[in-house]
Parts: sequence; C-alpha cells; structure tokens
Amino acid sequence: MTHYEYPFNESIRTMLRLERLFTRLALLVPRETATDHHYALATLFEIMDVTSRTDFKADLLRELDRQNKVFESYRGIPSISEAALDLAVDRIVGAHRRLAATPGRPEQALAGNEWLMAVRSRIHIPGGTCEFDLPGYFAWQQEPAPKRRNDLLRWVGVLDPLAEALEVNLGLLRESGVQQMAGFRNSLFQLNLNGSRALQLVRLEVDPASQLVPEISGNRVLLAIRLSRADAEGRLRPMNDSVQLPLTLCA
Repeated sequence: MTHYEYPFNESIRTMLRLERLFTRLALLVPRETATDHHYALATLFEIMDVTSRTDFKADLLRELDRQNKVFESYRGIPSISEAALDLAVDRIVGAHRRLAATPGRPEQALAGNEWLMAVRSRIHIPGGTCEFDLPGYFAWQQEPAPKRRNDLLRWVGVLDPLAEALEVNLGLLRESGVQQMAGFRNSLFQLNLNGSRALQLVRLEVDPASQLVPEISGNRVLLAIRLSRADAEGRLRPMNDSVQLPLTLCA
C-alpha cells in the first residue's frame, strides 16, 4: 500500500520534508558513482536550508519533551504494558539526550567548512560545479568511491542526532494513529473535525494498482479528500468511483 500523508501544522510539515531528505540521503551515500555523491551533497545542503530557517532543534526537543510527558502519564494504568512503555520512553529520552548534547544548531558545524560552503554556493546553479568553476570539487569527484563515501559519512554524521530524534518523533506519532475506513462517494470524502487542535497528521492508504491519486486538504474544522486518476499525459482527472480506503488520524 502507498501511504499519502497530510500534516496539520507547520512543525509536522517541516519534519516530513526533512524525513524525505534523510531517506534520499541514506539511499545515495552508499552508492559508488560520483554523480550519486554529487546529489547526496545537494541533499545535505537542502537539509541545511530547511533546518536553518528556524530553530528546528529546539522545536524537536520540545516535541520530544511533550511526547515523554504523555507516555509517563500512562504509568500505573492496568491495560498498559509497562515493558512497552519503558521501551517507548527509553527511545524518547535517548534521542532527546543525544540531540541536546549537540552544540548549537547541528548544521552550524557544517557551515564552518569552507570547502563545503564553496560547493553549496554553486551547486544550485545549472552546471555551476564544472571543473573550471570548482576545480577542487571536480578533483574530489575523481577520488575513489570509498574515499568520497567516508567524507560524506563524516559530514552526514554531524546530523545523525537530528535524524534520530526526527525518526523517533514521527514514528511515535504514526503509531498513535487511530484507523477508520473512509467512504468515498463520487470520489469525495469529508470529515468534520470539530475544531480539534490535537490532530497533527492524516495518513491515507491507497493500493497502487487502483491508480487513484488523493488530493488532501484540511484545517481545524474539516478534512477533505478527493480522488483522481492521471490521464495519459499525467494530468489529474476527476472520477466518480465510490470506494472505501483505510484512513488514520494521528494526534
């Protein structure tokens, strides 16, 4: 099943974007070619761009603190497994401790690397990293793959505590979700949210074989999802199907 997710606040939206970038980075770094490692660097710079816009580290630490208080409030409830609760709390506390121990903002350590910043200044210019623009970067691309990979792992390692805290927070949020079946009539589904402030994320499961593409929108009052299918040129076209799909509300 393919999961389509929709964030209900800017903090979760930023977390989802960073998660996507870290996933891409994890795929590119182990590869061999200089082209893959070029795009791994470009992804690393995208992560720096996102985290530098706000004090994302502080926001993530606050969210982990909130998660910890929620889980600790379950202590002593007979229906709650103490072993599972301890495991969840250990994950939160460990991620919080490692991120809090990172001095300053995680991306600042990379920003002090002149070589990286020279590449960053030109990597978004079309063709801006040719050998006549950045001969040092071109020479690095000619290095053996293990040498390039070790360099990338060293730079990416600076952001490991951030990536771990992000994974823990989004993982616990998804696990907290309550699933229901969403009934689509003429490919439209609407749900009254009664002004809920707690809802943070919606997840919709779609079978890829159905070729359905959901367009999700929502606010504190209403969640709306419309299903479409792409035509031969990729344009989304409305349809009149009535189907049921698994929908998870994460609060």
